Amino acid sequence: MMKKTVLYIMLIFMVVFSSCSGTKYLPQNEKLYTGASIVLESTDKVNKKKLKGIISKAIRPAPNKKFLGMRPKLWRYMVAGENPHTKLGIWLKEKGEAPVLLSSVKPGLTSEIIDARLFNAGIFKSYTESKIVEKKHTDRVIYISHVHRPFTISSMVNDISDDSINKIVLEGRKKTLIKPGKDYDLDNLKLERSRIDILLKNNGYFYFNPDYLIFKADTSATDHTVSLKLTLKDSIPEKALTVIRVKNVFIDQNYRLNDELAGEVKDTIHLGDYIFLGKNTEMNIRPGVILRSLYLKKDEIYSRQNHNITLNRLMSLGNFKFVQIKFSDKDSTNAGFMDVRILMTPMPNHNFRAELDLVTKSNNYTGPRMNLSMINRNTFRGAELLDINLAGSFEAQLSGNDRTLYSYSLNPRVSITIPRFIAPVRIKSSSSLYIPKTTFSLSLDFLRRVHYFDMRTFKFTYGFKWKSNIMNEYELNPVNIAFTSLRNQSATFLDLLASNPFLKKSYEEQFIAGIDYKFTYNEQLVSRKEFQYFIQTSAETAGNIFSLAKTIGGSNPSSSDPSKVLGSVYSQYAKFSVDVRGYYNIGVRDKLAARFYAGIAKPFGNSSVLPYSRQFFSGGPNSIRAFRINSVGPGTTFQDNDKVAFLNLGGDIKFEVNGEYRFNIFRFLNGALFADAGNIWLQKSNPSRTGNPFMLSTFLNEMAVGAGIGLRIDVSFFILRFDLATPLRKPWLEENQRWVLNQINFASPAWRKENLVFNIALGYPF
Repeated sequence: MMKKTVLYIMLIFMVVFSSCSGTKYLPQNEKLYTGASIVLESTDKVNKKKLKGIISKAIRPAPNKKFLGMRPKLWRYMVAGENPHTKLGIWLKEKGEAPVLLSSVKPGLTSEIIDARLFNAGIFKSYTESKIVEKKHTDRVIYISHVHRPFTISSMVNDISDDSINKIVLEGRKKTLIKPGKDYDLDNLKLERSRIDILLKNNGYFYFNPDYLIFKADTSATDHTVSLKLTLKDSIPEKALTVIRVKNVFIDQNYRLNDELAGEVKDTIHLGDYIFLGKNTEMNIRPGVILRSLYLKKDEIYSRQNHNITLNRLMSLGNFKFVQIKFSDKDSTNAGFMDVRILMTPMPNHNFRAELDLVTKSNNYTGPRMNLSMINRNTFRGAELLDINLAGSFEAQLSGNDRTLYSYSLNPRVSITIPRFIAPVRIKSSSSLYIPKTTFSLSLDFLRRVHYFDMRTFKFTYGFKWKSNIMNEYELNPVNIAFTSLRNQSATFLDLLASNPFLKKSYEEQFIAGIDYKFTYNEQLVSRKEFQYFIQTSAETAGNIFSLAKTIGGSNPSSSDPSKVLGSVYSQYAKFSVDVRGYYNIGVRDKLAARFYAGIAKPFGNSSVLPYSRQFFSGGPNSIRAFRINSVGPGTTFQDNDKVAFLNLGGDIKFEVNGEYRFNIFRFLNGALFADAGNIWLQKSNPSRTGNPFMLSTFLNEMAVGAGIGLRIDVSFFILRFDLATPLRKPWLEENQRWVLNQINFASPAWRKENLVFNIALGYPF
């Protein structure tokens, strides 16, 4: 019976969608254009893939979109009729796609465009013909291009009449894009002109234009080669051949467009070679802070590079909505000079933000979270960013065995970020587009786990952030201190620690004083890139200075007889991790995303176990989503969240891979299909015997695997994510029973309760 029902559904589906081709409603004597094919004819050896790519960009128009061999958008458009009057008809028309008819195709003109594209790629003697392949209701076109191997560049010489410009071009010739032996390519010639234009603008030729450069080609040789000569256009404005210098630099850090329209004349204050507009009392930021970001200087030759550095550094201060740089010529008595006006529109100095969230975790704990933040963007008139933050949360299990358990936290934090390096030794700031920043951060985290313990954590961080370009970011914290103490430990908690020496040791060693470094390479900031990569590496070490001091003092710190600082055992360890992500953009809105994460940490010297806050964890909304938060591992260990509500075991090693296909459903609503795999392990040297230690020969067999589907509400500034996942492989089961695909049973309430994990989170997981 079931098989017959499925068969009937399939037949109905085929009958309904067979009419979705749209050809039924075509105008009389018209045929639907279904696309074009490309055929290459050549007696030479040519790169057919490259040439077909060039030709395909010249073929117009694009046919109607197809899905599973059908054209549902065309069908919707056609079935709605010429002038629909109903809401359904209007909706079908708007969501449909007008037919692309053969009468709109111009094969002869397209053939000419193809030959022009091929000519630009060095195939100067191609010719293209076309023929139409007819069917009952549709036609397609075949373009046959007769091609030869592309001409190659034999030589490139400069014949620039202006000696100064010629000298600059020759000095920068090492970076030329035009090299003998390469195929002729018009696009490459255009890029070379732009490169030279930038070079000239960095040497004062403010009014120069790449169109003033001309490449003359000689194809008289019989061996498919072309020689190029670079010359200047015959008629060029005199200003374009004049080196421009900066005369006066005017700075307005309180610029308003309305003031300029009203013709307001501001007071001026001369500081060295710079002129500030406005009264001294109107300067929110001290002039010296602004001057550190100015690379356009009086009487110096104009440089586009210095122009961009100035613009970007002023914007990266974080105090201005807009920054403009305007130029104006001096009078005829000062030919070759121009004035510079730097106009900055300030942001409000103070900002207050209050957030209230409802947080639901994958371990069934739910509760509100509050975050209050007050920001001062110019605390001491030096563009210092002061952030005073107070966060608090409450969470409890609304159902299950632990409904009487709850926890709450209070987290005050204050940080100040200064737009320069602040260090005991002088650090030379490079002429980067981005301003380096120094941050001092102080926080106190109070956490109460009812029926377990109270935890107080004091943190202090002193560090630097800087960027060498838009993709490379660095972070160094030479001082990173955390001190954690436990109070009001319950008998239940003490019994739990007594039964698990590894967990007990993790909580004992909670004084951390170390240094950490992070490097991030992010291509997502580069738009219109088909493949984008994100790489982040981090390294951290702690306790070494204390151990060195103890050793110099004559003692020998060890984990069996640990030394103390301020009455507490200090942690000593090294930790390293790498996070690699790849994004393949499919069209405008769809994307394939993948992540690889690996981390390793090693306690040594004064420690035998990593502090709890520095261990690796796996499972949860940003990890393996088919398992509850921090519940995977170590190794083949099964962590029963029903028995231990708040505490999870961590590891010394972590390995994780994730894959996700993201697709658009409707406007701001996106969907996802994903799979995750990974685990954490302890090292062989770890005194705990929890799970199997990490071994290269067995770790792949101990991976947890899960998969699921997701919905995302993406309104650009806010992304709310819903993920539903189920385990496919459980590493704690017997070795030959870990794959649980055969146990999937969505109809069973018991299976759903045990195996379906629902995650709600903000932002994408990676």
